Amino acid sequence: MPRRVMGTLGVTKVHFIGIAGSGVSALAQFHVMGGGRATGSDRAFDRGEAAEVREKLGELGVRVFPQDGSALDGSHAYAVASAALEEENPEMRRARELSIEVRHRADELARHVSAGRAIAVAGTSGKSTVAAMAFEILDHVGLSPSIIAGGELLALKERGLMGNALRGRSDLLVVEADESDGTLARYRPWLGVLLNVSKDHKEVAELKRMFADFRGRCGEFAAQALAEFEDFMPGSLAFRVEAGGPPPRGVAGAREEWVARDVRLGPEGSRFSVSASGSRGEARFSIPVPGLYNVENALAAAATCGRVGVSLEAAAAALARFKGVSRRFERVGMAGGIEVVSDYAHNPVKLEAALRAAHLRARRVLAVFQLHGYAPARFLKNELIESLSAALSPEDVLWMPEIFYAGGTVRKDISADDIVRAVAARGRKAFFAADRGEIVAALVREARPGDLVLVMGARDPGLPGFARRLLAELGVKY
Repeated sequence: MPRRVMGTLGVTKVHFIGIAGSGVSALAQFHVMGGGRATGSDRAFDRGEAAEVREKLGELGVRVFPQDGSALDGSHAYAVASAALEEENPEMRRARELSIEVRHRADELARHVSAGRAIAVAGTSGKSTVAAMAFEILDHVGLSPSIIAGGELLALKERGLMGNALRGRSDLLVVEADESDGTLARYRPWLGVLLNVSKDHKEVAELKRMFADFRGRCGEFAAQALAEFEDFMPGSLAFRVEAGGPPPRGVAGAREEWVARDVRLGPEGSRFSVSASGSRGEARFSIPVPGLYNVENALAAAATCGRVGVSLEAAAAALARFKGVSRRFERVGMAGGIEVVSDYAHNPVKLEAALRAAHLRARRVLAVFQLHGYAPARFLKNELIESLSAALSPEDVLWMPEIFYAGGTVRKDISADDIVRAVAARGRKAFFAADRGEIVAALVREARPGDLVLVMGARDPGLPGFARRLLAELGVKY
């Protein structure tokens, strides 16, 4: 029988500020699923946006208020706020007036991480997918896990949920440990998992220092066997994908090794064998999500769940039915023999991985990529140019609208056009459009049967709707 989870630690009513965001909304759902009561507010709701999120929260019993402080009263035990909230926000001022404690989102998540056997997934790329895969494996074998995720699990959405949170009956909890804002430093999980490291938000050297600190705060640890993580390996569970090249070598000091080999990448998914040291044996995996990076993700999830006692065969059976995560190479639809895919890719490594996965499905890719902020564009400019130039074929076409602006004070001293010009100078078909409507018209004119349309980018809530609009316009043409 799965171990029972703790309840809501005696907390009755909590106010969640910025509740339309994935991180805060997941915590609000988790609180209500544990028997607590919740209210919430978000500027997006005040603007009439994120209607589906508001509806799902309402179905769970979360009362939504304007973000003007009117929701807060003496009945709230505390409030939870997103990191983006300013100190002079009306909600923050009202909380101070009432002496209501305001907790950072990461601190509230850390409370849940400390309450049971938490599996915290860290790394620059793949956190949402590995967390989802691990959850589905544990759920498949009847361990009744919980999850608090950054992405929306399609399997949970099929159950009528928002998709980024579920409270199970056991003390197993799968979470993402985010390095972008340094909040992974607040977690002390039962099992930490480290996937990879690349420049994104911070330089690699700083990320390695953060991950080393994370390693020291984990009860147990698993990591991909990369040269960058060599110091983390002693006493850890190591996993690696051998996709060609020399046979796998031992990892110095690793307590256990998991290896994926005989990898066969296909347009709809991949097949590979996984073996583990000791008496675990070997099993053949077939996953319904494409790309070598998803082989790495599946291996990480299987190895993680192996620590909980899940067999290779059971992990393979669960991942054969993996539903995926919203906007992680998610198929939007087909029109006239043209497939439209939406992906959250926004850093150089993720962009290159998504484009290579797309080329497994189509000879020509029509890509749209929107940068998610001026600071990331400035920080990653050279790496973005290199990755896009390397992953785009001469036949592909790339369109980039202007950088997404979420508001506030920023230096707009860089444009998406700067990156487009550099990519075009390297012999790729790359175009800038100040308005996304221009991209719709140009892409529909260019598209022909057999192409794959790939919409990439983060933060902008309008990107999923933009992908659906492209599909609709292609449907009109064909």
